Amino acid sequence: MGSRKHESAVKRKEERKTTYIAKLNNCPSSPRKMRLVADLIRGMDANKALDTLQFTRKEAAKSMEKLLRSAISNYEQKSGLRANDSDLYVSAVFVDGGRVLKRVQPAPQGRAHRIRKRSNHVTLIVDTKKAVEKTETVETE
Repeated sequence: MGSRKHESAVKRKEERKTTYIAKLNNCPSSPRKMRLVADLIRGMDANKALDTLQFTRKEAAKSMEKLLRSAISNYEQKSGLRANDSDLYVSAVFVDGGRVLKRVQPAPQGRAHRIRKRSNHVTLIVDTKKAVEKTETVETE
């Protein structure tokens, strides 16, 4: 491995130590429905987002709430700090399409319609507001 590639790999590894991520793969709901819930909590404080998800009447909100709790737990494990003491917020949420199960629905006159049962992959990143302020001041200088 060349030195330039090695340096960028080390840099990425250091950044991952301060990034608090939770992933959910192959969630059995369509990406479109999950994106509606993801748009609700993007940029919110973590506690407010948990409250919002708890009282949202969509099926996707249950799995998103579980994922957010996992990301908060990852923050507590990596940093050693309590989530209640820090200013955690949902910095990014992306919903990507997962695998599609293809089924056949019988139709009249010997035909068949294809049913696509979609799934999705959700990635949720939480961060502290203090860390964001530090990086913004470094960029402006």
